[in-house]
Amino acid sequence: MDNTTRYERLRERYMNGDLDRRSFLGLIGAAGLAYGVQTPFAKFAHAADVSQVRFDGWGGVVSEALRENAFQPFESETGVEVVDGTFGGGDEYLSRVKASQEGEYNIAHLSGVFDYARYHNLGLSTVLNEDNIPNLQYVIPKLIDVFRNVSDGKLSCVPYDYGTTGLAYNRKYISDEEMQEKGARILIDEAHKGKIGGWGDWRTRIWYGALQTDQDPNGATDMEAIWDAIRTHRDLSLKYWGSGAELMSLLAEEEIHATEGWSGRIFALQEQGHDIGYMDPPNGYGWQECMFVIKGSPMEACEELLNFMLAPETAIAVAEGQNYPPALDPNKVDLGDKIPTLPAFDPNGTLDGLTFADPAYWNGNEQEWSKKFGRIQKGY
Repeated sequence: MDNTTRYERLRERYMNGDLDRRSFLGLIGAAGLAYGVQTPFAKFAHAADVSQVRFDGWGGVVSEALRENAFQPFESETGVEVVDGTFGGGDEYLSRVKASQEGEYNIAHLSGVFDYARYHNLGLSTVLNEDNIPNLQYVIPKLIDVFRNVSDGKLSCVPYDYGTTGLAYNRKYISDEEMQEKGARILIDEAHKGKIGGWGDWRTRIWYGALQTDQDPNGATDMEAIWDAIRTHRDLSLKYWGSGAELMSLLAEEEIHATEGWSGRIFALQEQGHDIGYMDPPNGYGWQECMFVIKGSPMEACEELLNFMLAPETAIAVAEGQNYPPALDPNKVDLGDKIPTLPAFDPNGTLDGLTFADPAYWNGNEQEWSKKFGRIQKGY
């Protein structure tokens, strides 16, 4: 029986409910099929010389979903260890990479095309051999094209998921009606002083400052009004949170009643039974994340891992675990029952309803704006 036939039979059993996901992944891994039926496992035999690949991501439920559904099966199949690292923000991680020896960091779970552009412009990008990643065929074309546009048609990453940074609120204290009325201004509302939170990230703070002053986040014309809104938010807030785990804890323990938050983390709180509402205001912050391969990395092993991660069954399992829609095109892949219920999910695969950060605009202002926010954050 050839690999294609074996894969299709296993997939049919899985889709019919005769196999659970864990058993399915184990069987296709044991059969060397998780790498895409177009590419035999033997093609990657030279990658076996590599003993480990380092991956750095956002921690919490996101890292747990990747470890259980992607990294552990990959390690069992290939014998290549995936070493996990975590970070709380993109700027902090980039500083680590710039200070490291080449090859020390391999794959990073980056957020936004502007991060991709930053790494590429700093000479930290690579060129993936896309023949080694046949599962790219399943990815939403728009998500791939925006990265190609930055790096002259080549790719240093694969798109992996997307989501939004919307408004999260505790319905015990803030009604849906109040949120609809106030939108982003809920975060600068005196009525909730001391029960407001926010991510200590300069881009997010400026984006929401733009929404609070009725400006285009990708083309503000009155930065002084935005800085004033950021100061107001700072003075009314209990604290800035620094990670997804802290965001969830602050909301779950009712230390804060309102904050902007990452869509998947808020969905996780709702799954846990917390009465937390979530809304994306007009021009809310949409983002797509990628798995970026850093200069100096073992390319074949990294490509092997990325292809494994993009295999539909793996990507769907990770998406269901981390609560962010996968980059897979719903026109090409049956995404199951849960993913269409996730915040930000686009059933059409166009993502036209999301507003993404313009990388040239944000990177062009990074030096000035990040320093300015840093001063405001410290009370100036």
